[in-house]
Amino acid sequence: MPPRINGSAARRSVGRAVKQTTTSRSESLAAERRALQNCTLGATSSTPRCYATATPSGAGPIPQIPLGSMRLPDDYIPPTQPPSARRPETRKSQLLRSYTALLRSTPLMLFFQHNNLTAPEWAAIRRELRAALAQVPPPVVGPDGETPVDISPAIELQVLRTRIFDVALKITEFFDAGAQTERSNAYTHDLSATAYETIKKAPLDDPATVYAQISPLMVGPVAAVTFPAVSPAHLAAVIKVLAPSPPQFSAPTRKKNPSYYEPTFQSGVQKLILVGSRIEGRVFDRDGVNWVGGIEGGLDGLRAQLVAMLQSAGLGLTTALEGGSKGLWLALEGRRTQLDEEASGSKKEVEVEQSA
Repeated sequence: MPPRINGSAARRSVGRAVKQTTTSRSESLAAERRALQNCTLGATSSTPRCYATATPSGAGPIPQIPLGSMRLPDDYIPPTQPPSARRPETRKSQLLRSYTALLRSTPLMLFFQHNNLTAPEWAAIRRELRAALAQVPPPVVGPDGETPVDISPAIELQVLRTRIFDVALKITEFFDAGAQTERSNAYTHDLSATAYETIKKAPLDDPATVYAQISPLMVGPVAAVTFPAVSPAHLAAVIKVLAPSPPQFSAPTRKKNPSYYEPTFQSGVQKLILVGSRIEGRVFDRDGVNWVGGIEGGLDGLRAQLVAMLQSAGLGLTTALEGGSKGLWLALEGRRTQLDEEASGSKKEVEVEQSA
């Protein structure tokens, strides 16, 4: 049986062990504190600044690392934040980037001027717009078995900030990032100084450019309906709701759509004016929008009309070319027949004379 240890002696031995551990720990913390103080004082003295690193207790003194060895180059640029002519974190910069992306990816945009619409009126207009687009027949499966994408959920109505949208129009019209990259190694994103200098030198008054044609429409409060693809059927549905023009684009009847005639919606739609559109990089007025929306059968119907026109033109050209050769052949055949008849008649006369 092992000897029993006196309780007081055991408590004293445990206390000494705990005191030694606490003392060693406090000494290591004090050494770390002194090292940090030396590093801080070094910022205003000749001693080089350093960073303290965590080391286990009893591992020796903390090494001092000079700041110069960990310093980034003066010309270092983070790859996630290239230099910009505008502050990229501001709301205007983000809105400009969204507008340039919208202009590059949206082939069809309708522009409306609006005047003091209230929030309930905007909600009613968007509600009727979604209801009208939902009534457009879904795309038909093609002969190759692939079903086209339904663009109805992606058609949106949004209010534009005209001044920022004007800058986005300049960038998409006059700034070619690919060409600038080939010329130099400068940054060529939409917020770069290269884009800013390019649009400053752009010929804004040239009437042949899309910007010169569409900039007069960006006056006052403007809203836009954006389409991810050119679809005459969806365009006709939007015109019938937001800018009806009978008899081609008549508004729905009260029996078919009673909510269309609610006072809130009628008050809001009367404050919308269709001023123009941008379709496949070209500017169209109200008549041009009605023409695109009135294409029967959509783009497939337009392609069928083009094929029929080319076929009829080719058939007419073939008939015209064949008509000349046929006329010449008929004239030669007629002359040959006439000569044969004359030759046969002269032979008969000679035979009659010889018999007489």
